[in-house]
Amino acid sequence: MNAPRYFFCGIGGSGMRPLAEFLRASGYAVSGSDRSFDQGRFPEVAERLRGMGVEIFPQDGSGLQSDDQILVTSSAVEATIPDVAAAQKVGARQMIRAELLSELTNAAPRSCGVAGTSGKSTTTGMLAHILSETGRDPSVVNGAVMLGSSQGWRKGESDLFIAEVDESDGSIARYNPSVGVITNISEDHKSMDELEVLFGGYAERSERAVLGIDSDPVRAIAALIPDEKVITFSLGAYPHADLVAKNIGRDGGFLTAQVERQGAETVPLRLPLIGRFNIANALAALAAAELFDVPLGDGAASLASFAGTARRLQHVGAHRGVTVIDDFAHNPDKIGASIKTLTEHFDRVFLVYQPHGYGPLRSFRELYEKAFAAALRPVDQLMVTEPAYFGGTVERTDDAKRLVETLKEQSLNASYAESRETFRSLVPEVEAGDALVVMGARDDSLSTFAQSLLADLKEGNAA
Repeated sequence: MNAPRYFFCGIGGSGMRPLAEFLRASGYAVSGSDRSFDQGRFPEVAERLRGMGVEIFPQDGSGLQSDDQILVTSSAVEATIPDVAAAQKVGARQMIRAELLSELTNAAPRSCGVAGTSGKSTTTGMLAHILSETGRDPSVVNGAVMLGSSQGWRKGESDLFIAEVDESDGSIARYNPSVGVITNISEDHKSMDELEVLFGGYAERSERAVLGIDSDPVRAIAALIPDEKVITFSLGAYPHADLVAKNIGRDGGFLTAQVERQGAETVPLRLPLIGRFNIANALAALAAAELFDVPLGDGAASLASFAGTARRLQHVGAHRGVTVIDDFAHNPDKIGASIKTLTEHFDRVFLVYQPHGYGPLRSFRELYEKAFAAALRPVDQLMVTEPAYFGGTVERTDDAKRLVETLKEQSLNASYAESRETFRSLVPEVEAGDALVVMGARDDSLSTFAQSLLADLKEGNAA
């Protein structure tokens, strides 16, 4: 039987590209298309793929020519896209990205799926780093670029396979890993009732479950799973957890803590990151690594050299005391946590936020309003732009404007602009000690915009 040939529709996306590159590095024939390439955007991404031997086609269906191809799409792809129509015409199998990734995960002799509303990309990156640094040589498919390697995947030679697991489309129900991690659960994409069912089933199907019990819904799931199957972690609110972080602080450019395993050892942890929530991510990674036979002390020591994950409070650069940050936060909990961290480190925060879709903002606008209102200070400035939109039939409503009006009623410095380019007008206002922050998801050009803000600073367009 011939090896499958994969065709990725939307191959340049942050979730699709790591999986496509991993399969190509594993010896499979991979091709694909992307609307952004057709529009002349991200030519460097297209060239990187071509350099790996991936053939890039226009997104017009011309790349689907045989019934032995497998079309890989996101779960939200519309049937009207020419690649989908072409696949149906030639009889090619169609599968969503999560279906393919779950097959790889479930087929691995030893596997770990990292799930949760927030922190899963960073936790996946941390676990990959620990296992790599301690000689376990894992294969990894992450949903974000791991900064130490500048890619979102790793091809190892061991029987270990690590994957970031998404719940937004319900595809978490496909995974049955050796170790299932749940960092936290909050309302995002789906109702809490739906999320509790999805995550609860995932924990039950996992051979071992690593659960962050500072999150109320995760703690409820932990209570339903046999004790011998569960490893719990906490930032200190629940001292009975299996792994607990104590004495959390900062030392120079490092987050520091003492990690205590219940009834056993205590080891020091130093993370070259900001954000208390990253200590929780580290606990999740350390607990999972222990289940793959990495001693707690060795795992903690390796994290001192963890470079971070792209667009997770990523330090883009600084000039004359002004720092540029690129951040993926897009749901209310992530936004609140990121802004809280930023306000702890910077005198003022100048934030441009691009909602990641019309639908999520429309469904959860009140939660977004509360998150921004609770985290922003009177000295901070927020500019909200039109939500990310890449075509399709979604209803384009004015919820971004309504979000801004609500925040202004609460005396916060909020404004609306159709284009984020308007945000450049704020650059001359920043001073040493301030941060320029670009926030949003689903749009890789946000990172390019963050880089351009740094260039503006260096060109002297700051106070």
